[in-house]
Amino acid sequence: MKITDVDVWVVNLPLVNPFTSSFETKTGETRTVVRIRTDAGTEGWGETMWGAPVAAIVRQMIPDLIGTSPFARESFFRKQHMVPFFYGYLGYAATAAVDVACWDAMGKATGQSVTDLLGGAVRHEVPLTALITRADAPGATSAGLPAAMAEHAVRVVTEGGFTAVKLKGTRDWEGDVAILRAVRAALPEVNLRVDPNAAWSVPDSVRAGIALEELDLEYLEDPCTGIEGMSQVKAKVRIPLCTNMCVVRFEEFAPAVRLNAVDVIHGDVYKWGGIAATKALAAHCETFGLGMNLHSGGELGIATAAHLAVVASTPVLSRAIDSMYYLHADDIIEPLHLENGRLRVPSGPGLGVRVDEDKLRHYAGVNEREGDLTG
Repeated sequence: MKITDVDVWVVNLPLVNPFTSSFETKTGETRTVVRIRTDAGTEGWGETMWGAPVAAIVRQMIPDLIGTSPFARESFFRKQHMVPFFYGYLGYAATAAVDVACWDAMGKATGQSVTDLLGGAVRHEVPLTALITRADAPGATSAGLPAAMAEHAVRVVTEGGFTAVKLKGTRDWEGDVAILRAVRAALPEVNLRVDPNAAWSVPDSVRAGIALEELDLEYLEDPCTGIEGMSQVKAKVRIPLCTNMCVVRFEEFAPAVRLNAVDVIHGDVYKWGGIAATKALAAHCETFGLGMNLHSGGELGIATAAHLAVVASTPVLSRAIDSMYYLHADDIIEPLHLENGRLRVPSGPGLGVRVDEDKLRHYAGVNEREGDLTG
C-alpha cells in the first residue's frame, strides 16, 4: 500500500464564546487538515494546530510522502527529522498532521482502531476539564468578578457534569487567587487548577502558590517561565507544578528532572510531533515518577479523536484532560458528544470518525476569506 495523493486544507471554525488567557482573546480556531490517499483506496485524515505556515510545511513534505507506505512511519520521519529543528513548534505541528493521517490509514487498512494499534484500551471514556476564563463574566465589576466566575463555574459543572475545573489565569495573580477561592467555596469537591501561561514572576508565583495551598489544587500549571524558575517555585510551594511550556521537547525532560522543576507534564500530539512521540513521553513520565496530562491547542474532531486514542491506551493519562472541543460551535466531523463531562473513545477502524467534506470545504472557504485567526 503506497500513498498516491495528499490534500491540505486550512479551516477557521468559531468558538461558542470568546476564550481569554493571559496573552490573547480568541473567538475561533484555525486548523490545518490533511488527507492521504493510497493505491489500495484507503484514506487517512490528520488535523493539527495553526494554519498557513503549518500547511506550507506539510506541502513541502508531499514529494517525499508520495510512493511511501503509511506503515513506513519510522523511515519517513527519520528523513524529515530536520523539520522540527528548522521550524520549531510549526515543524512539530506539521509532522503531527502527517503522523495522525498515517495512523488513521493504518487502522483502516487493518480494520483496527488506533487505540488497539497503540496497545488496546485501558479506558473507554475520557473525562474533560471545564475551562473557565474572565471572558465568561463580561459584565462583572472588579469587586464582583470572583462571585460571578464562581457562579459561572457552578453552572458549567452542573450542566456539563465535569469533575475538574481549570481557570485560565492572567497577569493579575491576586485577582486569580480571589477567583479560585470563590470557585473552591462554591465547588468544594471538584479538582481545581489554574494556568496563567507563565505570566507571573517567580516571586509572585511563590506568593500566589502559598496563598493557594489551602485550596487543595490538583496542580498549578506554568505560573512562571523556564525550568529554573519553576524549580525555584517548586522548592517553596507545596502545590504540584505542571508544565506545558518549559518541557515541550525531549531535550528539556532531563534538565527538568535534575532540577526537580515539575510534577506533571502536559503532552500534546500536535506540539510533540505525533502519536508515537506522545506515547514515548508517557513512558518517560512513568519511568521517572511524574504525572502526565494532555494540553489542548483547540482540537477539532479529527485531532480530538487522536487524543482520545492516546488517552484510552495510556494508563498514566488518568486525569481529566484539557480539551477545547466542547467550546466549538461546529465541527468538520460528525460531532463527538459530551456526556457527564466525558467523551467516549471512538471504536471504529482508524480514528473512528467520519469527515463531513461539505463542512470541511465551507470552513476552508471561511479561511480563504478571513485568513488565519490570530486571537
